Amino acid sequence: MAASIGDDDLAEPIVVSSLPLETRFLPLQLRQHGGFWFPETILPGIAAVRARFAPRPSDVFLASFPKSGTTWLKALAFATAHRADHPPRAPDHPLRLRNPHDCVEFLEVPYALDPTADAFAALPSPRVIATHMPYPLLPERVTAEGAGCKVVYVCRDPKDAFVSMWLFAKKTAAAAAAEAANDDEPRPVPTPFSMEEAFELFCDGRCPAGPQWPHVSSYWEGSQRRPEKVLFLRYEEMLRDPVGNVRKLAEFMGCAFSEEEEAAGVARDIVELCSIDALKNMEVNQSGAQEYVKNEAFFRKGVAGDWSNHMTPAMAARLDGIVEDALQGSGFAFAAAEST
Repeated sequence: MAASIGDDDLAEPIVVSSLPLETRFLPLQLRQHGGFWFPETILPGIAAVRARFAPRPSDVFLASFPKSGTTWLKALAFATAHRADHPPRAPDHPLRLRNPHDCVEFLEVPYALDPTADAFAALPSPRVIATHMPYPLLPERVTAEGAGCKVVYVCRDPKDAFVSMWLFAKKTAAAAAAEAANDDEPRPVPTPFSMEEAFELFCDGRCPAGPQWPHVSSYWEGSQRRPEKVLFLRYEEMLRDPVGNVRKLAEFMGCAFSEEEEAAGVARDIVELCSIDALKNMEVNQSGAQEYVKNEAFFRKGVAGDWSNHMTPAMAARLDGIVEDALQGSGFAFAAAEST
């Protein structure tokens, strides 16, 4: 891959092929840039976003480390922001007909497909856009003190994030293998990697958007500096009080629920529409697909503490120790998740 990356804060472009390479996270090839690992194909999109994307003051960015509540946050934010046009009980609500990832697109993905185009220009304001980019790599036009747009971040216990990522990676590898088997010309088939192999990579930060802990802490620090522009949510707290967190989300986005909406239970309706069980059972999420995986792959358990059903106590203690050491002195700590 010979493409170059142009950074808005670097004098020299970066050649993707010159970046450190990780080939063990199948079916992806990862490259390290700015201290984080990314799928090789996404890096030109990140560069194009930094160089060309023009944010609007009313934009709301939904940020997350992969497999940390991304799909749920997309659904909740979309339903909240667009409830005037699409009441949550409406039988033709977009979330009943489309996957949340089709309703809220990732910022860097269309730019990776065509770095010169702006796939978001035609969207009416306020735009709700997602990203897995860490806070330091967001365009300065988004993070600067005078920027008007807002960022909502959801974080998750590293152990649960790891387990969810490993299980999702197995599904994407299986999908890639099936696609390769159907090709007219034979090509290498990704071999699923073991949990132990995935764990070593995760502990070393070698996973999409990894390492996870600086990804999370970068947004936490942003929320401490600019609380009016960066909302930091914890997945575990959202599970405990989904309605309260939807209210918080609506207020932050500038569309707080009115007294009439509160009386009518609109926030509760949004939570019910976007629940893991409701989304999982919708036809589009049972039979539809993204380019790289079936929609059903995005809906598993949606709980906190499921790591205890997959990881040994020794693995959990090791990862906890790595994270604690890395975050020492930062002022941030992950909330302890309850075991299932």
